[in-house]
Amino acid sequence: MRGLSTVRLPALLVALLATACTRTAEEGRLVGTLERDRIELVAEVSEPIATVLVSEGVAVTAGHELLRLDDERSRAEVGQARALLERLQARLAELERGPRQELIAEAEAQLAGAEGTLAAAERELTRARSLLRRGIAPTAQLDQAQAAYDQALAQRDRGRASLSALRTGSTREELEQARAAVAEASAAVAAAELRQRRLVITAPVDGEVDALPFEVGERPPPGAAVVVLLAAQAPYARVYVPETVRSRVRPGTAARVHVDGEPRPFAARVRSVAADAAFTPHFALTERDRGRLSYLAEVELTDPEARRLPSGLPLEVQLDLAAR
Repeated sequence: MRGLSTVRLPALLVALLATACTRTAEEGRLVGTLERDRIELVAEVSEPIATVLVSEGVAVTAGHELLRLDDERSRAEVGQARALLERLQARLAELERGPRQELIAEAEAQLAGAEGTLAAAERELTRARSLLRRGIAPTAQLDQAQAAYDQALAQRDRGRASLSALRTGSTREELEQARAAVAEASAAVAAAELRQRRLVITAPVDGEVDALPFEVGERPPPGAAVVVLLAAQAPYARVYVPETVRSRVRPGTAARVHVDGEPRPFAARVRSVAADAAFTPHFALTERDRGRLSYLAEVELTDPEARRLPSGLPLEVQLDLAAR
């Protein structure tokens, strides 16, 4: 009996090792679907769709125009912003150049006229005072002469101030304010032009048009997806990792992907694993795994031949857990 037990011991060890390897292989086999990154291109403003330049299922390259929104309102905003900028630029140029000689000559003439009026008012005031002292003129006449003199004096002072301002030219503060206004108007033009450009929806990457939710003439709300693209890069497998093997699955873990209808597996590696657990989806349930938690994972197909595979195909991922 002792000899028989000694003979059977290696066979038992081999069976246990085979069972462990089989369990590891089964734990590393995950089912899921083939997916591609979806890119939703949204309308930033609520404008009617003017033109749809592509159809669903068409392959496009980065920069390709896909859809255009009506730009009538945007063109008006751009025109208004540019007109304001031109006006402020002209004002800045005027301040930097200084007043024209014609304006200075006009101010000098106005000052000369104001000084002549003041001299006449002063003579009239002196005369009214003399007549009042002799009792010839009433007090009201003196009051009128005094008022005329005060008004002429104020007019002369305004003329002197205006001429001095013209001769001095623009102040540093005025120039700084004018330059700031021009910079603000330039930024407003750039913003208006940017909004106008974004009315044309273009493809950010190579891909395939997956959906066009709106028709020509419809007005999508701000933030609504008007074009949905599927990125052209290699697809990935979306699978759920059981809790029992989660600790051995990390980004970079090697894998093989078996796609229905393909004669050979495709090389792949784990791209990401969710940190939060979720309940196992219905299509991944087995009698043994039923009720267990699992973690959503994305397994990127690194084989160049995988680029031709369509999205949505069912698949099975074999994780290389023994290599970890």
